[in-house]
Amino acid sequence: MKCKRESSPSPSSSSTRQWKYDVFLSFRGEDTRNNFTDHLYVALQQKGILTFRDEELEKGKSISELFKTIEESQFAIIILSKNYASSTWCLNELTKIVKCREEMGLIVLPIFYDVDPTDVRKQTGTFKQAFIDHQKCFKNNIKKVETWRATLREVADISGWHLQNR
Repeated sequence: MKCKRESSPSPSSSSTRQWKYDVFLSFRGEDTRNNFTDHLYVALQQKGILTFRDEELEKGKSISELFKTIEESQFAIIILSKNYASSTWCLNELTKIVKCREEMGLIVLPIFYDVDPTDVRKQTGTFKQAFIDHQKCFKNNIKKVETWRATLREVADISGWHLQNR
């Protein structure tokens, strides 16, 4: 997964780049789509902030199209919820987001929605169970699972918002 640099030779010059989206929302649909994520999306749109969420991806398109959208966004808001790590789609998306953060200066803003940041960082609770399941499913590709683990730890170390019972 290589991030493309279009007009920006370094993260520090990202302000001169033309973005297709201001914000890319990464979230586990079953946890937050019909509540928190919808409210956040509407609030951002009302403020004139052009925001992408996955339902805007045309049906039948591949995850590579989604990766291109991440590359074309200035910010990524990651809504980490109880079942986020159980989705390989979310984890692949997260890996791309972190890669773009490192290579292109994508600004990453985590929201810990009804989960403790420590559970994400230490991969306890539902995060622990998700990785037990992934290790079974990907026993022939444990490197992928370890990449997801490291990526989640990295995101959990970014200062963000901890929202409980909202």
